[in-house]
Amino acid sequence: MSDLPRQVLLAGATGLTGGALLSLLLDDRGIEHVLAPTRHALPPHPKLENPVGMVAHLAGQLHGQIDTVFCCLGTTIRQAGSREAFRMVDYDLPLSLGRHALALGARHYLAISALGANPASRIFYNRTKGELELALQKQGWPQLTIVRPSLLLGARREFRLGELVAKPLSRALPGRYRGIEATAVARALLKLAGMPRTGLRIVESDELHALGR
Repeated sequence: MSDLPRQVLLAGATGLTGGALLSLLLDDRGIEHVLAPTRHALPPHPKLENPVGMVAHLAGQLHGQIDTVFCCLGTTIRQAGSREAFRMVDYDLPLSLGRHALALGARHYLAISALGANPASRIFYNRTKGELELALQKQGWPQLTIVRPSLLLGARREFRLGELVAKPLSRALPGRYRGIEATAVARALLKLAGMPRTGLRIVESDELHALGR
């Protein structure tokens, strides 16, 4: 049984979902401290600790007490520039953060994966996400929550043509295939962090819709 989150590590706080989650965490009276390493400085807040630099380099320098980790890291091959760079952001870095957070006492890891994540997939993106899910399970978390949202909807800072084209269609799709607002995923993650259970929980996009209302 997991305690409610109070000392939080948030990775990906400048992204679409991570930014929405950061606002929720800072507004939540039950959250005492948010450690959010980013490449660029965030607006100051009394509860926020914001180490600035390359997140990959900061992972090993984290300190203090952590009970809950939210990993909202994610990119695209186009944005990253190569498959290797993509894998570093979407696989290597989440695992590195997990290792260091465990050493700081964290007991619950909540990770954003993707609809269709499968380590045996022929699609590189889905295969990488599936491999990350398996690798996180092997880290031995007392509580591991993996969410698999469909197409994330919201105002991104960077332009993604594929998402712009797919958004109208994704809103009309049924069940877990329907696009989901990043703010809804953020609300769902915060609710999931407070749910008293142990072990692995995988949450598909249709359940995220319900939790994120």
